[in-house]
Amino acid sequence: MAKAATPADLSITPRDLKFNRVGEQSAARVVENDGKGVASARWWHGDDPIKTAFYNALSMTFPQGESLFIEAVRRYREQADPVLQTQISAFIKQETLHTREHVVFNRLVEQGGYDVKAINAYVANRMRVARERSPLAQLAVTVALEHFTAILAHGLLTDSKHLDGAPAEVQKLWRWHAIEEIEHKSVAFDTFVVATKDRSAFRRWYIRCKAMAFISYVFWRSNARHMADFFQQDGINTPMTWLRVLKFHFIAPGILSKVFLEYWKFYLPGFHPWHTDDRALIADAERSLGSTG
Repeated sequence: MAKAATPADLSITPRDLKFNRVGEQSAARVVENDGKGVASARWWHGDDPIKTAFYNALSMTFPQGESLFIEAVRRYREQADPVLQTQISAFIKQETLHTREHVVFNRLVEQGGYDVKAINAYVANRMRVARERSPLAQLAVTVALEHFTAILAHGLLTDSKHLDGAPAEVQKLWRWHAIEEIEHKSVAFDTFVVATKDRSAFRRWYIRCKAMAFISYVFWRSNARHMADFFQQDGINTPMTWLRVLKFHFIAPGILSKVFLEYWKFYLPGFHPWHTDDRALIADAERSLGSTG
């Protein structure tokens, strides 16, 4: 793999946008699909419990997970050069805004009738365990998860089918988040390179690949666990539902099958997040946001 680096002219721009601000309205009034409405406020994604559960499960992890990412990267800011320091600051602002907006979104999930206390407690415990690890281990985990979010964001923005059927305001939320995840996708990685500058290239590669292998298991196990929690509350936690989940992940719209190769690139010795330069995708997606908030 040819050597790549973060583009010198990369701009990481925190976009202070607000979504789903409806005061004290109920979720039933919030969940509208371009004026057409959906059959269930609970299943906001086109009245589909599979799609809804997947995005709900992701969103439930974001506020606590992004706080860990911020801590992990910020520890090393003073060791970075001025350019990376500026990018770290922008990364922190973006992740802080993401946290704010997903807190709002998660409240809407609760308003839809879901009890999320068990999910929140599970995520809090995972974050506690992560914080017991060394600062470098926390940073390596952040690098791995940032790769996950970047390739999922790329898949989300590449194919509109992933959000078809969701309320317009919710589509904007997820596109906005995806734009910024791609934009700052190399910040944790470049910070990790700085933090491991005294390690051999092999050792650096080993640490990040070990973190990715571990996180790949934990991430998808946790996501499936949270989806199962939603299915249980809906009374549909059955083998047939999980067959639909597999179809959703790998066939239609099949976001996991479409990011499969990008996932495996992480394990290559010369990997860098900007081997795939998708800034043109960001620009197209940003135009689709229009005015909001």
